Amino acid sequence: MTMYHRTRIKMCGMTRPEDMQYACAAGADAVGMVFYPPSPRAVSLDIAEQLAQQVSLLVDKVLLFVNADPGYIREAVQATRADVIQFHGDETESFCEQFGQRYIKALRVKDAAQLQSQLTMHPNADAIMLDAFVEGVPGGTGQSFDWALIPEEIKSRLFLAGGLNTANVKDAVCRIKPYAVDVSGGIEMSKGVKDAAKMRSFAEQVRQADLSFNEISS
Repeated sequence: MTMYHRTRIKMCGMTRPEDMQYACAAGADAVGMVFYPPSPRAVSLDIAEQLAQQVSLLVDKVLLFVNADPGYIREAVQATRADVIQFHGDETESFCEQFGQRYIKALRVKDAAQLQSQLTMHPNADAIMLDAFVEGVPGGTGQSFDWALIPEEIKSRLFLAGGLNTANVKDAVCRIKPYAVDVSGGIEMSKGVKDAAKMRSFAEQVRQADLSFNEISS
């Protein structure tokens, strides 16, 4: 019996209440908020708490941190009632697991050996996010990487990121068949300001890819 494949969609870098509403209406399975001050999409605890109130039932709230203080992480999780934590820094497995939350460990892909080394350090992560490696930038680069480096065995828990947009996400889903795709800059008018039409188009492209893949597989 052939299993139907449905790619999950995470829309990240939310800074405005209306963007949260747009994302949920467009069909996002998860929405992300950034707690990394150098990022142009960073939000304060007060803003994040307001944003979290706009999230629809059954849409996961994901909080993104980079080498943050554990106390601050706990405070943010409690304030937003977050469902998932996303770690983009040099966090160890024991650090990620101390919060008792489902978590995504983001890894920046430089080459095959470097990727394999990182994967061995996080065997128990609920999901792995792969993004492009750019020196000094922990994520959200808007750049893609060589998808051929992705090991087959992690695709069932893979969040694919890095330069995805309405023009290339269909091809990405058809080729990689990841568990989920993650987008931020590809659905924006400007950094931190989302575009409702791009959100809808992005989700539509993912669904078209799923239909194409499942028709071929059936």
